Amino acid sequence: MSGRAAAGARKPRTALAVVSGAIVFVILIGLGTWQVQRLYWKEGLIATIDSRMAEPPVDLLAALKADPNVADQEYRPVTVAGTFDHRFERHFFSTFKGQSGFDIFTPLKLDDGDWVFVDRGFVPYERKDASTRQQGQIAGRVTVTGLLRHALAEKPSSLIPNDEPDKNIFYWKDLRGMTASSGLPADAHVLDLFVDADAAPNPGGLPVGGTTIIDLPNNHLQYAITWYGLAAALAGVLISWLLRQRKAA
Repeated sequence: MSGRAAAGARKPRTALAVVSGAIVFVILIGLGTWQVQRLYWKEGLIATIDSRMAEPPVDLLAALKADPNVADQEYRPVTVAGTFDHRFERHFFSTFKGQSGFDIFTPLKLDDGDWVFVDRGFVPYERKDASTRQQGQIAGRVTVTGLLRHALAEKPSSLIPNDEPDKNIFYWKDLRGMTASSGLPADAHVLDLFVDADAAPNPGGLPVGGTTIIDLPNNHLQYAITWYGLAAALAGVLISWLLRQRKAA
């Protein structure tokens, strides 16, 4: 093949490589930029939660009346008064300080007749049965201080085991499942939220409150650097290849 014919054959290949490389480059830059945007969003969310948690507790019902969207008030300190019905407590499998056990979710009956499930805190695995921690089964009217939490609409991941309501074991905080299996009256109106009790000690030491885990991974800067780095590497490879093609011509 003559030099002119070879050069002519290289032109379509070169054009295809440039176009393909440019498309991939734009995609990589777009992914990096998206991660930067996510970084700013996550930093703003973390700052909002930190600020919200530093606020003094407010009455739960007053907070809901001012803003019924619970998701907008996630982790807000609240107080709520009522009477626990320990017969209907639900058990959420969890760990605390490396120990397996359960968070105890107990329905609290409010003065107006509504109910709210309170995460009273952690008990070790062998203390799941309420008869082993009778001192902590508080009777009478109480005021609970804790963090307002929204209820999940569905299981957050397929990797999480299915709940076992017949054994009173929940692997995700399924408010509907807890309510349906608890034995609460059929006409009970349960607020679509949870309250995570604070670390105020319970009689007998159990449950251990104040165990809310606030885990908001923020790896977006690392991801952004990775995508931008791949874009830069692609650009370098493409430029180097084009220079070699130019010399060969």
